[in-house]
Amino acid sequence: MCSFSITADLNNVRFSAYRTAIKIRRLQKALCCESSYQMDLLELNTTNEVFTQHKLNQNDQLLSVPDVINCLTTTYDGLEQLHKDLVNVPLCVDMCLNWLLNVYDTGRTGKIRVQSLKIGLMSLSKGLLEEKYRYLFKEVAGPTEMCDQRQLGLLLHDAIQIPRQLGEVASFGGSNIEPSVRSCFQQNNNKPEISVKEFIDWMRLEPQSMVWLPVLHRVAAAETAKHQAKCNICKECPIVGFR
Repeated sequence: MCSFSITADLNNVRFSAYRTAIKIRRLQKALCCESSYQMDLLELNTTNEVFTQHKLNQNDQLLSVPDVINCLTTTYDGLEQLHKDLVNVPLCVDMCLNWLLNVYDTGRTGKIRVQSLKIGLMSLSKGLLEEKYRYLFKEVAGPTEMCDQRQLGLLLHDAIQIPRQLGEVASFGGSNIEPSVRSCFQQNNNKPEISVKEFIDWMRLEPQSMVWLPVLHRVAAAETAKHQAKCNICKECPIVGFR
């Protein structure tokens, strides 16, 4: 799946964070992470259960393409049982696999790190924003449920690959995530490790490298918002979605 081809018409959206979020929102629907009917499909707890089922506990482990296909097949098989008319398992697996390879295997080695797979799928899954922050933090935190600068850097590096693949990375500080890591730890008095609460507090400030994620959630929420106003062109009232 070529992300550029399905998002090319969005390049004229003016503000970069919203442009990127709208592109990712379209990807969510194309990958069946959410349906075109606004029915949320792929939930955070579902992805976490699949990771557990496939024993994806070693984040540095490299997964082969067949391994990734097995994981995705389990995911979409579960969705298909709940939404038979909305999920085409072979098509969804193929599209999601291609997207993951485009994002995390640019050298086409045929391998993807477990952590990259998790962060990619979690970022596009349905869930409350702060719940998503908790899941992401948990994936990189150590046994003490604390996170040091290296671990946070790994998380931000994998996350920034999503806008990078869409050609939008420059809007979020480029591929260098060190300033964001410093910002987080400076806010916490340069302690050697941070807790999940401290991470969430920092994410609430919407740091440049990650601002696209909360904006994505606002974009999704706005799609069903009703405004008691009349459109000047079509005269429809109320207006549903963006005004």
